[in-house]
Amino acid sequence: MSEVAGLTPIVAGVSSIPYSVRRSERARRARIQVSAEGVEVVVPRRLPIRDVEPFVEEKRAWIERTLRRMREAEEEFAPARLADGEAVPYLGERLTLDVRIELDRVRAHVARRGERLEVKVSAPGAAAMREALERWYRRRARVEVGSRLDAAVARAGRSYRGLQIRGQRSRWASCSSTGAMSFNWRLLLAPSDILDYVVEHEVAHLDVHDHSERFWDLLASRSDGWEVHEAWLRRHGHSLRL
Repeated sequence: MSEVAGLTPIVAGVSSIPYSVRRSERARRARIQVSAEGVEVVVPRRLPIRDVEPFVEEKRAWIERTLRRMREAEEEFAPARLADGEAVPYLGERLTLDVRIELDRVRAHVARRGERLEVKVSAPGAAAMREALERWYRRRARVEVGSRLDAAVARAGRSYRGLQIRGQRSRWASCSSTGAMSFNWRLLLAPSDILDYVVEHEVAHLDVHDHSERFWDLLASRSDGWEVHEAWLRRHGHSLRL
């Protein structure tokens, strides 16, 4: 159960930053999420709405810094135009779109042919392309994540309970207390070593289910340069979209 308030401006220098407020039954404290969709403040159900603006004002410097990094990253990782001859990212590769419009086609079809991605849709336009491509990425994510996950848990001498592929807005992966794994299909838009890192991160949670010093020490023993990968996701993660 959640409640969404309208956009509320806060003063940020000479401009304003619009943000939305969402009440959450699960939230224990207020938090701010900055994504390509905007700035969202998630608050516990009982938090007075008057307390939101002072909280946002307190975090204003961080919000501005995050938005600035996102703008800089967008220049480097701008989403591809979903059209024939354009290219989309796939684990560090660039796959050229080979688009075919077939008006009598019932279901869209996407298949990789070497460095080409053949896309057959029944109607032109980015919306139809995006829907077809997302379904393909989700299917490939189950394969790419599954093989890496199986290998990582084997190295760790652990096991997991099930794998789900999702498209969360602000979470890349999760490991439940029962060992159920969930990964975001958008990780396939990142370089392959980023996906490798996220897999190792979640497998480490099978042993340590928090982000204590013990967890980071364990992760460091399994993932060289994890700090670089973590920083890459913080800087560029918002731009991983079609």
